[in-house]
Amino acid sequence: MEQAFNFDADAFREHGWTAASQFFNAEETDAIRCEVERLRRAGVLRNVATEGDGKTTSRSGRNLQLCPTYRHSPLFRALPFAPKVVTAVSALIGDPVVLRLDQVFLKPAGDGVGTAWHQDNAYFQIRDPLRGTAMWIAVHDATVENGTIHVIPDAFREPLPHDRDPNSDHHIRCWPDESRAVPIELPAGGVAFFAYGTPHCTLANRTSRDRAGAAFHFVNGENIAEDRQLDGKPMPGYNPVFTGPDATGGLREYGERVAGTWEAEVERARTAA
Repeated sequence: MEQAFNFDADAFREHGWTAASQFFNAEETDAIRCEVERLRRAGVLRNVATEGDGKTTSRSGRNLQLCPTYRHSPLFRALPFAPKVVTAVSALIGDPVVLRLDQVFLKPAGDGVGTAWHQDNAYFQIRDPLRGTAMWIAVHDATVENGTIHVIPDAFREPLPHDRDPNSDHHIRCWPDESRAVPIELPAGGVAFFAYGTPHCTLANRTSRDRAGAAFHFVNGENIAEDRQLDGKPMPGYNPVFTGPDATGGLREYGERVAGTWEAEVERARTAA
């Protein structure tokens, strides 16, 4: 049976973020965790943290990332097609819903490095930052102690200057007023949604357990023409359409129908673990 979930769409539009503490059910959450562990064993997560020069891989801290995930994971390719995801994102940003980016971050126990403050719209640059949302999934329990995601409410309409992050091999960062920051603590399977303009970051994980998050970035399709890819060119498999007349359930983008496979992929990931 599909698990019910609650989130405050009005809070998203007013404050730039909202959260649902029980978005994915126990079986789905277990499958997501198993898949992150599988990807780690497969060696496809790489350390993007650097020694303060933006180039040299850090020897003292790890921020393990995979982007994009869909090429390596049928589960993560299917996840944004899950009906509950489509319903939630459509309610927040309107139709047609389009996926722009998917990624996994793993902050290992003890030396996990956070991801610096930034606004997603510094990358995507759409006119109305409320027409794009990130969906950040807590793969493990996300707490203040292990560096959960933090956001700055009511700041999504304030574009901030960004520079290259010297502690990452490719990220950019900004410097917001951190006194306004709010931590979002979530149990595993909980989800935070935040608008493209909302400043956010994660902090270091110094606990004895790993903490991971999976992030999916959606945009209202009417904004896609004025949006841009990170490398300035289209990428096969990106921009799958989930709602509206152009939606094909992934057939056009992936060469096969992905919609309707989420439950099967959940079972497959759990069985393979």
